[in-house]
Amino acid sequence: MKEDQVVLEEPGFQDEDESLFQDIDLLQKHGINVADIKKLKSVGICTIKGIQMTTRRALCNVKGLSEAKVDKIKEAANKLIEPGFLAAFEYSEKRKMVFHITTGSQEFDKLLGGGIESMAITEAFGEFRTGKTQLSHTLCVTAQLPGAGGYSGGKIIFIDTENTFRPDRLRDIADRFNVDHNAVLDNVLYARAYTSEHQMELLDYVAAKFHEEAGIFKLLIIDSIMALFRVDFSGRGELAERQQKLAQMLSRLQKILRGYNVAVFVTNQMTADPRAPMTFQADPKNPFGGHISGHHCFTTRISLAKRKRKLEMPKIYDSPEIAENEANLAITAGGIGNAKR
Repeated sequence: MKEDQVVLEEPGFQDEDESLFQDIDLLQKHGINVADIKKLKSVGICTIKGIQMTTRRALCNVKGLSEAKVDKIKEAANKLIEPGFLAAFEYSEKRKMVFHITTGSQEFDKLLGGGIESMAITEAFGEFRTGKTQLSHTLCVTAQLPGAGGYSGGKIIFIDTENTFRPDRLRDIADRFNVDHNAVLDNVLYARAYTSEHQMELLDYVAAKFHEEAGIFKLLIIDSIMALFRVDFSGRGELAERQQKLAQMLSRLQKILRGYNVAVFVTNQMTADPRAPMTFQADPKNPFGGHISGHHCFTTRISLAKRKRKLEMPKIYDSPEIAENEANLAITAGGIGNAKR
């Protein structure tokens, strides 16, 4: 594979549904002033679809926006994008813009129905040393490579909450795919998050970056998504506030991935289930986040477990369209790969 195959900077899939990516600046034609549009952009709302996906209450919390202004903004947005229903066939046509990013393992890709899916949040959870961060690093490289279905490759944003990102690891994986080290590193935008609030603020920057370079970025990685919430909120006394903040962050992620047709991949940790003694569970551990993450936000959830002989076993834990199944994969010097038979 040649160096010039890494990241073909084309709008790609964006052109297939321009209405999904309508710029918020279009509101000016409907009487919304530039100052108010800048206020929306400052909180990561950069598209008409983003306005539709934000409640009036949340918009009123934006500094400088009154209820009257919010009503006017909502009315203008509804003139630009149809808020009603679609025929299932029409929605099926819109789904054709979805792309898949290879994991580096053919067996794992098959398990996932083609790879990590765009316009969806894919979560990989597991205990320590089950391959979560290795998979994140592998995706930093594979997301840049042209793939199936006309996928052109693109740039990546990596939000690191546990100080696990290693550029040298990307160089090793780049060698496996025969691509230039510097080109690979240049196409990964990295940020270290230090608190849960900082993590939320970085998502506003992500939305602005996706808007600024529309169609160029293909993948957002957060490793790991819940770690800082475990640090900032402790004990049952802060549980309600933690879950509320967590829900707000996951909702923001949903808006980003649907607004810009990107894939979102997150890792998560495991926590003991306090109900286990009463339910007689064989494995009394669950992914961190409770029902907020389990029922409302993650599209596909992958359970990672370690097997003997350095093999990892990914298993579909929950998905709206993928049947529960499992596969074998190996962690090699070149990242995630096929297990040797």
